[in-house]
Amino acid sequence: MGNSGPGEKHRRPAARRRYRARVLDAHELFVDSGPLRIWTERIGDASRPAVLMVMGSAAQGVSCPDALVGRLLERGVSVIRYDHRDTGRSGAVDFDAHPYTIGDMARDCLAVLDGHGLDSAHVAGASLGGMLAQWLGVHAPDRVRSLTLLSSSPMNHDPGPAWARARAGEPADPDDLPPPAPAFLAHLAAGLPPGVESDLALFRVFNGPVRPFDEPAARAMLELAQSRATDPAAAANHHRAVWLEDPTLLVPLTSITAPTSVVHGDQDPVNPLAHGEALAAAIPGAELHVVPGMGHALTSPGLPEEVADLIRL
Repeated sequence: MGNSGPGEKHRRPAARRRYRARVLDAHELFVDSGPLRIWTERIGDASRPAVLMVMGSAAQGVSCPDALVGRLLERGVSVIRYDHRDTGRSGAVDFDAHPYTIGDMARDCLAVLDGHGLDSAHVAGASLGGMLAQWLGVHAPDRVRSLTLLSSSPMNHDPGPAWARARAGEPADPDDLPPPAPAFLAHLAAGLPPGVESDLALFRVFNGPVRPFDEPAARAMLELAQSRATDPAAAANHHRAVWLEDPTLLVPLTSITAPTSVVHGDQDPVNPLAHGEALAAAIPGAELHVVPGMGHALTSPGLPEEVADLIRL
């Protein structure tokens, strides 16, 4: 996200209040993941079971809406949010010197649990975070009480061929999972300069055309994220990490034993519904919840609470 302009420092406190007004009893904690420091916060009664919220590519922990957190607290759990490496207040990485993979990002989740003294937690991951959650379900099953996979795709699926065909204007391969929607690919191709306005345009695409887009809430979240990013450019490293080969992703999802729910919108422009259907089919006993009108983000009024009620506990 771009640098702040004149007067930005005067707008940030208001943005923070608008986006975070519902959060109470939050305890911030930096934990170590190898040489990195990871920012975390635990919200609610620490004696209750925890839900670890794992957000998507380039997303800070604060992108998990307070309305979703509040509904989970009402359901009797506590919630942990954290900033991925290279986002927010967590440590940044020289990717050229020390490239990392999705598996490395998933190990940060284990460091978060360790830092909070937790043997296990309910894990809910969105988009790329859903792939990290799958990794935990496969490689650290004893740490996972349940899995909820939001707007995600099978971690062992290679999206490269589908993306290449779509960008070349070729028809989709009927034997492959579908590529992103044209609106999302067009946004990427536009190459808008980084900053709140371009991110807001992206979230309009994420939201999809069916449910109303809560632009004030999305803007407040993006302004808050910009205000707390130590190195805004570093988040782009996630896109590089996603395309690196990682043999730990190739383990069959049939090995997942945690109770699993797959929550997917029928208007998702990044991972169309077939991705969620394939994910649910690959995990034994997984339940698929299709949310009508939902896109790839929780930026519609009432949607965070609706999704919170579908998180597996």
